[in-house]
This record gives sequence, structure tokens and C-alpha cells, in this order.
Amino acid sequence: MPPHLAGGSEGPDRLRPLVEDVLGALAAGAAARKGPLPAGGPGAVARRVREVLGEALPEDGTGAAEALRALVGVVAEGAADPADPLCAAHLHCPPLAAAVAADLAASALNPSMDSWDQAPAATALEAEVTRALARLVHPDAAEPDALITTGGTESNQLALLLARETAPGVRVVAGANGHHSVPRSAWLLGMPAPVVVDTPGGVLDPERVRDALAADGGPALLVATAGSTDSGDIDPLPELARAAREYGARLHVDAAYGGSLLFSDREAARLTGLREADTVTLDLHKLGWQPVAAGVLAVREAALLRPLDHRADYLNAADDTEAGFPDLLGRSLRTSRRPDVLKIAVTLRALGRRGLGGLVETVCDRARHLADLVDRHPALTLRARPAVSTVLFRPTGDADEEVAAIRRRLMLDGRAVLGRARADGRLWLKATLLNPATTPTDLEALLTLVCATHQEGSTPR
Repeated sequence: MPPHLAGGSEGPDRLRPLVEDVLGALAAGAAARKGPLPAGGPGAVARRVREVLGEALPEDGTGAAEALRALVGVVAEGAADPADPLCAAHLHCPPLAAAVAADLAASALNPSMDSWDQAPAATALEAEVTRALARLVHPDAAEPDALITTGGTESNQLALLLARETAPGVRVVAGANGHHSVPRSAWLLGMPAPVVVDTPGGVLDPERVRDALAADGGPALLVATAGSTDSGDIDPLPELARAAREYGARLHVDAAYGGSLLFSDREAARLTGLREADTVTLDLHKLGWQPVAAGVLAVREAALLRPLDHRADYLNAADDTEAGFPDLLGRSLRTSRRPDVLKIAVTLRALGRRGLGGLVETVCDRARHLADLVDRHPALTLRARPAVSTVLFRPTGDADEEVAAIRRRLMLDGRAVLGRARADGRLWLKATLLNPATTPTDLEALLTLVCATHQEGSTPR
């Protein structure tokens, strides 16, 4: 008997017991892990995976139920769990249950978003949702548009590509606080290395930007950041938009992290000036509680996307397009791609803008509370008030090597997951708060654990 398929009229019945197996394995793995991260470090985790996996390509299979229980279980046991309040290292969010359930449906239906006849309803849904997200970013634009991407890296790469195709020879001017994907994208696209403007205060200085734009009269793309990876800092967008206009430069804002502040009436003012950008990166698998991947590139005018137009007769023949069948190849650099819009659409419908905005406000409040706790703590130093939901801190007086060692000890013991960031010439512990279920008590426990680990490391053995 052939293996069961997930689609068709019998698909749901075939999936139901397997989903129960997966849920059981997730629960068993979490119970075995007992914390935000598996203890023992890379070697211990790799040994456990090899033990359970056995042969990666066996001659004969064990069946779907056993394979799911074993392998989902060992991956869950060895996972970093972003739903644990002590897992706060990266822009790695705990996804909403509704979004995960929608992702299951997307996998079962398996639409491929490269031609209408592979994804009829998903095509229509993506058109509606991207239009709404584009209006959120560019409410005063005549015809804004947006694309679904795999995340901030792809969105930034697309922004550079669109600028290059519109103005050959364009040079990129970006801040030292920007994401690594900007210089990497320039390299991949065969563009000159970006002009990097120092950001000693953590954000771009408009006057330094003007100097950089004035240094060469050719076409330029200014890349600003709204929510830097290391600290969450937001560049002064209104002033940078004015500088871009003065020098005829195109403006791209990487708001992969901070862009979700737009959902909140209270926090959206932090992004004043964003609507003036030509292109904007959003990433809803950061501060949007989506499973990876859920990126967006919003453009001020749909015409900016024309350089992506491409023809492949078997996917978007001209006569089919003229007959009214949507052309999807100009919506991505990828051919086959998942209907990631479904989980986004389910989330927007389930929570609405205000519901998502409430989650954004909750994590911002938690970050401010953590900053207060650090600021009052006699043994800890706070770098700055959080701009979004990232807090940088360190034990007072420690050398960088000691700060790095604290983080590694917490990871190796599986007790907490904190990030690291270099700012102001020093190394900092980084807490990126994306879990709206985190409580003030959890934050106090995190600092207690950091201080105890610091004390353990400084105690002679």
C-alpha cells in the first residue's frame, strides 16, 4: 500500500492521527528538555540526535507514526524554545498557535505561488493581504504594493535590486548599524561595496549622511534602519528622508524588526517618516509572531516593481495574462514558493490590527520594565533605554571575556539563552523580548540567574 497523501478528500483523516503523534512528541520533547535550551552544548545534542536517528537513509522504513514520534521528539528535546521566557537571545519569536495551524493547512494543500493554476485562492488572498500591508506602510501613496518574501534578507536584497535596475551605477549609502544583508546583497548583485557611515551613537547622523551623499553626484540608495539587530535602535527617519530628497537619493528602510510598531496606535509614532521611504522591509516572523518565513517588501508605488517582470511561457504566457490570469513571476525572485500569506492572513483576521498592536505594546512594556530592573540593580549596568524590545546590559566592571563566558555558561547548562552585542566599544548581554507571555517575575528570575552565574564564574574553585 503506498504512503498516505495529505491532500484530497481523505487527506484530513490521514493527517489527524499523525498530528496527534506530532503533538505527543512535542510535549515529550519539551518535558525531556526541561528548559529553554538543551543542556550539555553542541556535542551532547549531536550525540543524542545520532542515537535516535540511527541510519539517516535506512534500507527499510519504520512507518510514519514511529518516524514522527522519534524525530520530532528528539528535535523538540534539543530545541531552543522561544516560548520559554528565559529564551531571549535573538529576533526569534514564539509563533501564534493560529499561525502554526494555518501553516499546517498550507503544507497540506501545497499551493505553489508561481502560477495561478497552482494556487487559485492563495493568489487572490495574497493580492488582498499585500495590498493591506502596503497601505499600512504607505497610507498616503496613490498605489502602494507589497511582496511576500522569506524575511528581511530577501526583502533587502530585492530593494537593492530594484534600485540597481532603476538607476544603473547606483551606490548604496548605509549605516554601520545596518543589517549584514545589505553589504552582502550588494556583493551578490555585483554592486559596488556600500559607503558605510559610522554610527557611534547607534543611529545614523543626518549630517554625516549628507556628507556621504554629497561626496559623489551619482545616483544613490540610502538605507536606514528601524530596529537594529543589535540594539533595536531606530534611525531618525524624518531627517534622513529629507536628506534623501535633497540629494535625489532613493530611500530604503530596513524595518524588519521595528516595522510591526505600525500595528500599535501607541508605538507607531516611533516610525514617523517611514511612509516617505520608497521601499520598506518588514518581517512578521520577528515582531509578528509568525512561523518562519514571513517577510514583506512594501513599495511606495507599484510601478517600482516593474524590473521584476519576467516571462516563462509555461507559467505566465502573454495570452494567458491578457485573458485575465494573474502573472505571479513578477511577485518574487523565486519560482516555487509556499503560500506564506495564509498564516499572515489568519493572524490578521484572528487578532486584527488592534490585537497585534496590543502584543507589540506588551513586549515593549516588558522591555522597559527589564531596563528599570537593570538600572536599579547594584551589580548591573544598562546601556540605554530600549527603542523597541531589546535591552543591552552587563555586569558592572566585568571584562568582555567575562561577559561572553556568562552567556556561554547559561547556554551550556540550558538555563537561559541571551544574545550578545557589541556597542560603545564593549560587549553586552542582549535580551530580545518577543514573548508577550513573559511576566515581570520572569524578568527578575532572568537577572537573578545572570548574577548567580556571574558569581559562580568569579568564585575560585
